[in-house]
Amino acid sequence: MKNLFNKWNQLSLVKRIIAGLVVGTLLAITVPDLAQPVSIFGSLFVGALKSVAPILVFFLVMSAISQHEKGQKTNMKSVVTLYLVGTFAAGLVAVVGSFMFPVAIKLGAGAGNSVTPPAGVVEVLKSLLLNVVDNPIHALASANYIGILSWAVLLGVALKNAPLTTKTMISNFSDALSQVVKWVINLAPLGIMGLVFSTVSENGIGSMVDYGRLLGLLLGCMFFMALVVNPLIAFFMIRQNPYPLVIKCLKQSGITAFFTRSSAANIPVNMELCEELGLEKDIYSVSIPLGATINMAGAAITISVLTLAAVNTLGIQVDMGTALILSILSAVSACGASGVAGGSLLLIPLACSLFGIQNEVAMQVVAVGFVIGVIQDSVETGLNSSTDVLFTAVAEMSEWRKQGKKIAIKKA
Repeated sequence: MKNLFNKWNQLSLVKRIIAGLVVGTLLAITVPDLAQPVSIFGSLFVGALKSVAPILVFFLVMSAISQHEKGQKTNMKSVVTLYLVGTFAAGLVAVVGSFMFPVAIKLGAGAGNSVTPPAGVVEVLKSLLLNVVDNPIHALASANYIGILSWAVLLGVALKNAPLTTKTMISNFSDALSQVVKWVINLAPLGIMGLVFSTVSENGIGSMVDYGRLLGLLLGCMFFMALVVNPLIAFFMIRQNPYPLVIKCLKQSGITAFFTRSSAANIPVNMELCEELGLEKDIYSVSIPLGATINMAGAAITISVLTLAAVNTLGIQVDMGTALILSILSAVSACGASGVAGGSLLLIPLACSLFGIQNEVAMQVVAVGFVIGVIQDSVETGLNSSTDVLFTAVAEMSEWRKQGKKIAIKKA
């Protein structure tokens, strides 16, 4: 048994996750009732990630800023620029894709009528600003990452002149929490097995058939973004074949994000991957949680595609100027998606208002989004989260290239 356990641990995490995925699927298909207790592993795994992520981010960011030496160069400006460019590019890809492959949907009363969308961009921005000044204890308890980041930054700056012993203590807490995260991530195969079992046994694909073309367009835009646009951006930064890095990020970050369906829960996984890539801890400890908040390419695609599906259904003519405005609006809205209850779907009415579509109709589009959400939200999260690592990595590797350092990426 010990030898079997050692051989299991020698396998890469990705291979172990795939094994958990296969076992979970087989159990859900063959003995769903008998294997029902397996689903608890998924809940425990996601719960553990969500519980450790807020306090991990808080101490990592605070430690990184407090120990930052004056004049020490960082790549945060490049990372943030890449986040914004990537999110806008995603909105543009969705608009172009919707023009090339127009999709109409059946509108009717649906679940979306029970939720309330934000009234406009101003409300989204107001929500984000209020999250910045949230009580620090409440921010940690509710996983409000905007609030956590703001308090961590403020305390980190305030602690810059603290005694070395204080900084060491904070660093030790950060390292201890990182170790806890490694323990949790090693349980990913069991967690993925439970999550897959729950998804397959509870949600069939029959309900997706009517919306197959819409789902195909959404996923096509997301895959195009992940496998074409993001690699082009990465190539521009590092001037070498970007696909080893892109595939590694998709494998090690995108897969877990796909099943957890939470960018916040995937922050520890991304931190682990950044460490494996040899990136600067002072940078990725800030850029990864920031990316989970504002790097929302998948959300921008969802908002644009579903909005234009409603436009096509209602026979509204759209010119290229308005389409470009939609790309910008979807990118800005997507950056605020994490601060709005319901995520990207509840920002669709905001985009629909650009075309004069009534709120009642827009909320029916939201209802359609909930129907296909099992797959759409999973792929969206996988794209968002894996891109956080990709852009953090290429920003730093770009500096390595300028300094003449060799960029070597081990296969996942």
